[in-house]
Amino acid sequence: MANSNMFQFRTEEAPTLSAPVSTRGIIGWMRQNLFSSVGNTILTIIGILLAYSIFAPLIQFALIDAVWTGQNREACLPQEGGHSGACWAYVKAYFPQFIYGRYPAEEIWRVNLVYFLFAALLIPLATPTIPFKRLNTILFFGVFPFVALVLLTGGDFDIGFWAWSLVGAIALIGILLAAFQMLAGGRGLSDVTPVLTAFVGTAVVIAAILLFVSVDFGLVVVETAVWGGLLVTLVIAVTGIVASLPLGIALALGRRSQMPIIRMFSIVFIEFWRGVPLITVLFMSSVMLPLFLPEGVTFDKLLRVLIGVTLFSAAYMAEVVRGGLQAIPKGQYEGAMALGLRFWQMMYLVILPQALKMVIPGIVNTFIGLFKDTTLVLIVGMFDLLGQIQSSFTDPTWSSPSQGHTGYLFAAMVFFCFCFGMSRYSMFMEKKLHTGHKR
Repeated sequence: MANSNMFQFRTEEAPTLSAPVSTRGIIGWMRQNLFSSVGNTILTIIGILLAYSIFAPLIQFALIDAVWTGQNREACLPQEGGHSGACWAYVKAYFPQFIYGRYPAEEIWRVNLVYFLFAALLIPLATPTIPFKRLNTILFFGVFPFVALVLLTGGDFDIGFWAWSLVGAIALIGILLAAFQMLAGGRGLSDVTPVLTAFVGTAVVIAAILLFVSVDFGLVVVETAVWGGLLVTLVIAVTGIVASLPLGIALALGRRSQMPIIRMFSIVFIEFWRGVPLITVLFMSSVMLPLFLPEGVTFDKLLRVLIGVTLFSAAYMAEVVRGGLQAIPKGQYEGAMALGLRFWQMMYLVILPQALKMVIPGIVNTFIGLFKDTTLVLIVGMFDLLGQIQSSFTDPTWSSPSQGHTGYLFAAMVFFCFCFGMSRYSMFMEKKLHTGHKR
């Protein structure tokens, strides 16, 4: 009987108690992350005060005191004794110009169609779970640029003799190289087929593109001088982003090449473009370049800007990719060579996938910087989104104390949406590809 009093056995399972309120939920998160120590508490309070001092006036201006409707500046003038809030009625009135510039109103459907095709191809391409990635990639990078070019400009380009001469020269070089290898090297037709296919195939593709853009589809020709707003911003940013990545990869590989001529050319190219500011590149492409062209040869100003921005961005992209290539252990190269892979097979299948995965933050950082740098085209007379907003300030119909602040706030919101979207997508891809190498 004495032993039975010393021990007690529970016949039912004890109820599960929830964690204390102070360690779970929002209170627990705040205690752990914001008020875990005296120093963190002081920093949290300072941060709250700073955020309040910044966002409270912003919300007051953008929402509480804002004017949402109106026909002219009278609606946005501050009332007696009141505050002057954001004039969103002005943004609403100028919204078509901010998006399309001075593009003809009856042809705006072509711009909207380009926006739709861009989104319809980009969203499934950026979503990992959607299939048919190869077809999607071919359509986005191989078909969409030329369809967009024809839609936006109207097509029916007058292809000059020099363009067809270039196509013929590429095909002729391929045929002569193949013939030389067969005659001097004693090789058969099957041995020279890759060289022949590369040159002649390139010539055929270029010829097909030239024929496509020279066809008259019955569209009204719209000069690039009337483009503006978000249209110009997206055209420059997307073209620069899409074209600079493969060119940057090629330059990064060239800088690490064992062939002195290719390595020296890549180094000179990269250091030259990194040694000049983008403003200088834009001035050279718009003002100085036409002076060096033969008489009668001209290029569209937007095309010159696109080329300059692409080459400038490719130099920075090359250095980002080179950092990824240098981070690959030597054993990866040796393992690929031990498998009998050739140089391009080794790069395509083994090295570049790992290198690009490691430098995703740097690549996206370059893309975001390029997107924001598109505002510099204003100095060469092109009106991107920011330039279009600034040009609207001269309109006396909407002149008011809050017009400038509202315009710049609208531009900041648009740029923030695009740049923040790119940043968040890169973080999503980093997590999906496990680039953090967490243990």
